[in-house]
Amino acid sequence: MSEWQNTPIKNLCSKITSGGTPSTKQTDYYGGDIPWLNTKEINFKAIHKTEKTISELGLKNSSAKWIDANSVVVAMYGATAGKSAITKIPVTTNQACCNLTINEKLADYRYVYYSLVDSYSELENLASGAAQQNLNVGVISNFEISTPDLPEQKAIASVLSSLDDKIDLLHRQNTTLERMAETLFRQWFVEEVQEDWPRKPLGEFVTIKRGGSPRPIQEFLSESGYRWLKISDVTSLNSPFIFDIKEHIKVEGLRKTVLLNAGSLVLSNSATPGIPKILTIDSCIHDGWLHFPKSYFSNEFLYLLFNHIRPELISHGNGSIFTNLKTDILKEFVIPIPNETDLKVFQSQIKSIFDKLLSNAKQIQTLEKLRDNLLPKLMSGEVRVDLELVGWAEKPNTQ
Repeated sequence: MSEWQNTPIKNLCSKITSGGTPSTKQTDYYGGDIPWLNTKEINFKAIHKTEKTISELGLKNSSAKWIDANSVVVAMYGATAGKSAITKIPVTTNQACCNLTINEKLADYRYVYYSLVDSYSELENLASGAAQQNLNVGVISNFEISTPDLPEQKAIASVLSSLDDKIDLLHRQNTTLERMAETLFRQWFVEEVQEDWPRKPLGEFVTIKRGGSPRPIQEFLSESGYRWLKISDVTSLNSPFIFDIKEHIKVEGLRKTVLLNAGSLVLSNSATPGIPKILTIDSCIHDGWLHFPKSYFSNEFLYLLFNHIRPELISHGNGSIFTNLKTDILKEFVIPIPNETDLKVFQSQIKSIFDKLLSNAKQIQTLEKLRDNLLPKLMSGEVRVDLELVGWAEKPNTQ
């Protein structure tokens, strides 16, 4: 590690800027062709597209500026302060983004990004502000990262980015697979529904039960015991499957809750209602969840159904602060009921898609754990990359 130096970020950049936000009063400033990144999207990932766009007028009448692909963006304000992302396309950003254009003669942009990922907790601690966590361009510019020489930076970045590229590819595959499944469901049960299928309440074909909570829950939370699924575990989960559950409850709480086996389908009914997920691990569920111990339909069918009818379910919910999805709303919800033969044909088509979704999701879990274990070791020099091996591997085959 003696040859590694601590270098301020600004010494590795050819340009550092912040973004800008067009006036929200000007509707013609938005919805154009220019990708516009906001801090909510900055979450340790590559940016291939942005949620929002601005127009040429919006760009002209704000302090937003284009930044190139292969730039590093760091969130300065709000819940994502200190988190970073890599741009895979040219974008503009809002004013809460610090945009780093890396001097490729001095540093590998991927290495700088991974250094910032590894240093997230330090950046988060540097944030200040009473209502929101805030960083600024000066703090980020002067933040120091450990920098080996350029070939080793590239070697380290190559190892980590190869894992992230595979993870990203699997995520994109799963996005495509989910869209295929949703399209199939819509074709079968919305657009081309059979006239002889009766329309009946869902509760006649599915047993709908609520979870349960030992109270006061704080007395039952534990470092170990039975897993305890919270709605916050799934609100940002971009997968039909639940692999990780953060909290546990004591064994004594089991008699006041519901323990479900891996493979069970759950549906949130409060806080953020109408989210269906499939457990891949055993877990207890509280009374903010619904489960389905008996069903005429498969988990895959119900998952797609709940996603399709979610807006309508939420519109029927009640609650002054959070929308609550009462069990009766779901029981009384009327749907076309396919006969067993048609349902089996549909299931044979949809099951292979969900099997592939699950297989990809498991690979993502494995690769993410490998990357997360390697990251601090590579960035600290505890694990070194064989430069000759990497260099040989990157040489083109001229034979």
